[in-house]
Amino acid sequence: MSQVNSISMTEDKVIQLELEYATKSPQEILALALIEFDNIAISFSGAEDVVLIDMAAKIKKDIQVFSIDTGRLHPETYQFFDRISKQYRIKIDVIFPDAAEVEKLVREKGFFSFYEDGHKECCAIRKVKPLRRKLATLDAWITGQRKDQNPETRASVPVIQIDTAFSTAKNTLIKFNPLSNWTSAQVWQYIQKNEIPYNQLHAKGFNSIGCEPCTKAILPNQHERLGRWWWEEAADKECGFHEINLTQNNK
Repeated sequence: MSQVNSISMTEDKVIQLELEYATKSPQEILALALIEFDNIAISFSGAEDVVLIDMAAKIKKDIQVFSIDTGRLHPETYQFFDRISKQYRIKIDVIFPDAAEVEKLVREKGFFSFYEDGHKECCAIRKVKPLRRKLATLDAWITGQRKDQNPETRASVPVIQIDTAFSTAKNTLIKFNPLSNWTSAQVWQYIQKNEIPYNQLHAKGFNSIGCEPCTKAILPNQHERLGRWWWEEAADKECGFHEINLTQNNK
């Protein structure tokens, strides 16, 4: 298969590939992404993402992985990052928010303004802007999104798409979601079968893990997103990483 860059990956081509790969396995979708793009990286933070790292490492030796350190993650999350880096012998490119913007927010509104104002402002500074900086250097990225993670915002996530939220006039960014059609059960079956490390918070009832102040454990059989931004409506439970989901749902 010949190399394709983001310039030649037109909207029609993406639609064609999405239709062709819509029912293919995550491994097949990953193989497409890694073969077609040299300048591509896996966004890493949780259980789904380490499944992708494990799959990708079996397809290609050198894989790029990045993560956003908001400055408010759990200690277990940092330990998890370190373990994954060592086990897969990869260097995780850790991206940090702009210190001046974080300082301004905290000075003006305190450490927990999001409980009153909503999480969008804090996430924009600590997560979305650093992500935008990173994605501006890539032609494509790979995420662990699943349709069943949030029926309000992710029910129609395709396996491949043009990420209009982070594309620029000079760069059409392609986004791969290889686990779109998987369930949480399938993710954990893969983790257990392949003996993959996972964040120890999962063993304490944390199904979906983000920043410490915005994440809590949930009860058995509760939906995983109930533990994220629990004071807000389900339709608002996106940090901005996948802003394209909100745009598409509002069409």
